[in-house]
Parts: sequence; structure tokens; C-alpha cells
Amino acid sequence: MSIVYVLIGLMLLVVGGEFLVRASVGLSFKLNLSKMVIGLTVVSFATSAPELLVSLQAALDGSPDIALGNVIGSNIANIALVLGLTAIISTLGIDSDFFKFNWPVMVLFSLGLYLALVNDAMISALEGFVLFFALIAYLVLLIRRAKNARPTEEGQNDEIDAGLSKTSYFKIVVWLLIGGSALYFGSEWLVMGAKDLAKSVGVSDYAISVTVIAIGTSVPELAASIIAAMKKEKAISLGNLIGSNIFNIASVLGLTSMITPIRVLDDSILNNMFWLLGFAVVLLPLGYLPLKLELNRWKGFILFAAYCVFIGLAFS
Repeated sequence: MSIVYVLIGLMLLVVGGEFLVRASVGLSFKLNLSKMVIGLTVVSFATSAPELLVSLQAALDGSPDIALGNVIGSNIANIALVLGLTAIISTLGIDSDFFKFNWPVMVLFSLGLYLALVNDAMISALEGFVLFFALIAYLVLLIRRAKNARPTEEGQNDEIDAGLSKTSYFKIVVWLLIGGSALYFGSEWLVMGAKDLAKSVGVSDYAISVTVIAIGTSVPELAASIIAAMKKEKAISLGNLIGSNIFNIASVLGLTSMITPIRVLDDSILNNMFWLLGFAVVLLPLGYLPLKLELNRWKGFILFAAYCVFIGLAFS
């Protein structure tokens, strides 16, 4: 039954996340926000909702390892699994502005998380507040940069369906109710199933969270990226993926730790932080060597192979 709960939980998270994103975008159009601002803020936060619900549910249930593993594993999966597989299918171009702003910010947030954990093996309410406040500062800078960008860049968020601008308030409310309910029950059943599964196969809660749960909460990004790559369309925005990683650390762990402190119960968490930092830093040489500002097939193989090693070690 534990596997059934995990599968149903993952399915509900995917469904709930999709409805929440559509409702959030529809409401944002009603508030006359630009597509650029919607993409940078509303969509990024909404797509982090599954991670937030899973981490909060796990922390409240006395399983902080699942909360940490979910975020660390999702961030690693976003870079190594999603980017790796997508680049294998179709070469990805990298925006020249990426390494000037989004990438350094992601590295700083990842390093900040590591320092918070290595300091006293926990993320306190104060540290959570600092993370969340830093996210607000990042968003302010992000929106300012978007306003100063060239008008043609407004069309970069093509993944946002402009048709949602005509959505009625009734539909938005229904979507919010469906999305919220699916996320709530999905997170509860996923955490419960993951804990039972970890006990039945003889591994830690953290090992399950950093692999099964993390991949599950990254399924929407993975599916969308692979489908787009197969259609030879602009596969994904690297900046949006990295933005998701920033939201996962700052909003998911920040908000969760403000409600209940997150303690490190498994020593492998700190070891896997080196994997997270390594995957974040390696994007710089991969982005510039030998071909500048693109991730081609062999670079994708490197990322995916490294991810397979990471998964193998997580269960060892």
C-alpha cells in the first residue's frame, strides 16, 4: 500500500500544481500584471507549491529529513535530470545574462543553505526568516531588471497561456479549490507512503525523499521540457529552472522553518549538499567550454550520468 500512496500522492501533486498555476496566472491577468512579472513571480511560486506542501507536511509530522531531502533532491534533479535529459534530446541555448544574475544568486542561496545546516545542523526560525527576506529582495531586483529589459524580452515567457486572461473569477476559484485540495491530500499521502516505503525497503526517510519524492515533485518540469525538446521548440528557460531552485530553498525551507525548525537527522544530508553545490557550480564551465552559451548532447550526458551516480549513492 505504501507504493500506492506514493503514486497517488505524486499524481495529486501534479494535478494540484497544474490547477494552481492556471488559477494563479488567470488571477494575475485580472490584476493587470505583465506576462514578464507573472512568469518571474506568480508561476515560479506556484510551481514550488508541491515542494512547499510536502516539506511542511513532513516537518509537522516529525520527519524533517523528508523536508530537506525533498528540496535538495528537487534542486539537484532540476539541474542534472531535467537539464541533462533535455539537452540530450535537443541543444539548449543559454541567455548571456544568465551567468550575470540568476546563476550567482542560485549559488549564493545554495551556499547559504549549506552554511545554515553545517553551523548547528538545523534551520532555525531566524534563518528561515533571513532566507525568505533574501527571496523578497531577489524578487524586487528581478522585477526591476525585467522593467529595464528590452521590450522584445516581454515575449520570452511564451509558456504562459495568454488565453487565461479571459478566465472568469468563478473558474479561478474552482481551480484554486481543486488545486489546493489535490496538493493537501497529495502531500499527506506522499509523505505517509514514503515513510512506510522507507521502512519496508530498509533505507532512511531521507534516501526516499531525495530520490522518489524529489523526482516526483519535478515531474511537471521534466515532462514539459522533454515534450518541448522533442517538438524542437524552445525547450525550457534555464533562468526559470534556476529560479525554481531559488524558490525551493528560500520559500519552501524558509517558510517551513519559520513554522517549525528543521533539524538534520541524517548525516548524508550535509554530504548531498556538496552534490547540490557541485551541480550548481559546474554549470559555469559547461556553459562556456568548449562551445559558448549552449548545453549540447554530450554536456547533457555528463549531467545525466552524474545524476545516476548520485541516485546510486543515495541508496547505497
